[in-house]
Amino acid sequence: MEKVIYALWRADGTARDAFVERLHGELVPRLVALGALGAQLNVADAAADGAAPTVQALPTPMDAFVSVWLDSANDALRKPFDAAMAAVCGRYAAWLVTESRPMRNTRYLPVRGERTPGFAQVALFQRPPRIEREAWLDVWLGSHTQIAIDTQDTFLYVQNVVTRALTVDAPAYDAIVEEGFPPEAVGNLHAFYDAVGDDDRFRSNVAAMRASCRRFIDMDKIDVVQTSQYVLMPPRGGVG
Repeated sequence: MEKVIYALWRADGTARDAFVERLHGELVPRLVALGALGAQLNVADAAADGAAPTVQALPTPMDAFVSVWLDSANDALRKPFDAAMAAVCGRYAAWLVTESRPMRNTRYLPVRGERTPGFAQVALFQRPPRIEREAWLDVWLGSHTQIAIDTQDTFLYVQNVVTRALTVDAPAYDAIVEEGFPPEAVGNLHAFYDAVGDDDRFRSNVAAMRASCRRFIDMDKIDVVQTSQYVLMPPRGGVG
């Protein structure tokens, strides 16, 4: 089983609400009909507005992400899914990834097709050329993982290592991270950094997180999008 992450941009002139409605009304049933082994929608909708700061390196921000689990991501077998994406957006990009879940969502168990409480932050970034790939992976997947868990109030943490781009114009990302934050963290950075009512802890957690990120991320090469998460079909063995 392979995991493909699609990024979607809505067509010029398409209102966000209309785009979101189309994703739910057209794309979701199509993914089910195509026989995906798992599917998840993350969309930058009104419910995610202002949840946390966004960061934009690309000239045009992404409007949604679709994760699809398939028996094979080979071009011919993936083609129907590519067509389903193309039918609902102005542009899409796709990456094959290997997924690691250091933290499963056991706090807000997803209900199939319904919005997961809180919000989901999606971060996409490149490996800095100053650090070799193996060292980069060791820092990110090794020491940084626990720092991220310890300094933020996350209930879901997914690290996707990009294996290869599947579309010719896909932005050159090496990593895609998905983090779930509780409703209390919406618009509240103290809650985001697990430091409600504690300014010293807040400052310490922010400093520790930023220092750790700088070890393996060039901050001008990262895109961070706040989204609503919908688990459409949990992948085999997964609960979110």
